[in-house]
Amino acid sequence: MLLALSSDQELFSETTAKLLEELVPVGELRRLRDDPVGFDRDYWRRGAELGWSSLLVGEEHGGGSIGDFGLVDLALVAYEFGRHAAPGPLAVTNVVAATLSEAGHGGDEVIGALLSGASVATWCLGEPPPDDRLGSIALGVRVEGDDVVLNGVKRPVESAAVADLLLVTGRTGPGLTQVLVPAGTAGVSVAPMDSVDMTRRFSVVTFDEVRLPGAAVIGSTGSADDQVARQLERAVAIACAESVGAMQAAFDMTVEWAFDRYSFGRPLASYQELKHRFADMKTWLEASHAISDAATGAVASGAPDAGELLSTAKAFIGDYGSELLQDCVQIHGGIGVTFEHDIHLYLRRHTLDRALFGTPADHRQRLTDIVESRDRVA
Repeated sequence: MLLALSSDQELFSETTAKLLEELVPVGELRRLRDDPVGFDRDYWRRGAELGWSSLLVGEEHGGGSIGDFGLVDLALVAYEFGRHAAPGPLAVTNVVAATLSEAGHGGDEVIGALLSGASVATWCLGEPPPDDRLGSIALGVRVEGDDVVLNGVKRPVESAAVADLLLVTGRTGPGLTQVLVPAGTAGVSVAPMDSVDMTRRFSVVTFDEVRLPGAAVIGSTGSADDQVARQLERAVAIACAESVGAMQAAFDMTVEWAFDRYSFGRPLASYQELKHRFADMKTWLEASHAISDAATGAVASGAPDAGELLSTAKAFIGDYGSELLQDCVQIHGGIGVTFEHDIHLYLRRHTLDRALFGTPADHRQRLTDIVESRDRVA
């Protein structure tokens, strides 16, 4: 992150980095590869104590930010998560906690459990093809008397197997409805998916005539479109910051390798071809920092161009981050494509974040729609 930080924010970022280095070093990430959860709950509680899950929650519910905007503070955490390929449902738990806080839903006990790390929540947004386009929701939420009934499938859903609460985004008529579903509710089934990431776990969650009282609806039925749009903006901003962290870690590792590794009596970094490649990568990296920071700040402050900046960031970081990471792998030579080397941890993290909450192609299409809409108005 290139943002101008206060001393408190710098301390918060440094403390987060130190905690991640202590609790989830590379050896721990490799051990968690075969863990069905992908992270330790005590680790998550330690992070929650530091503030990882409370930055988007109002002070009246026990949360609070360090700087002027909680999303900027959370982006600092996400950046360190990317730099350390750290586990944990950072984006989804924060999105749910923020939504419950803003809607005044769930009470202090439910929100407090999320803030303390005692419970975990996830957001059920994505759906299987062909209804997996950005903003396309097909899961049905119908009203029957005083109840709501959910039918449909969500995938991929992060940490669904261990989540205590599922925030489900569905459709009621032409509008969207959000329902808070406790884990273990009758009619909810969870099936694991394979993940390219070492520690982040995803599932297919099926809702078969899941019946809940009307009080489980966040807000009112059929009118959650703006609410979902805010959630998606936050999730995309977090994913971008995390992706940039992974890019930075891989770039730093590769620069160090290029100076330490000798070929024909010279360090790799001295060869002109590699100098050009490093110059390109550095340009992409600095631009990714800048657009991620700008998008995060725009979302946090409610700027009118926030959506445009976010989609620009997601598309740019997704495409050029992939180029950067693949170059880093190739510059390492044969060892770079082995499991024993650590660089694949960051490639995996970026590849996953690239696909979540809309691919670069989805966001380029969204940018096209924004420009066309603006031209029609003009």
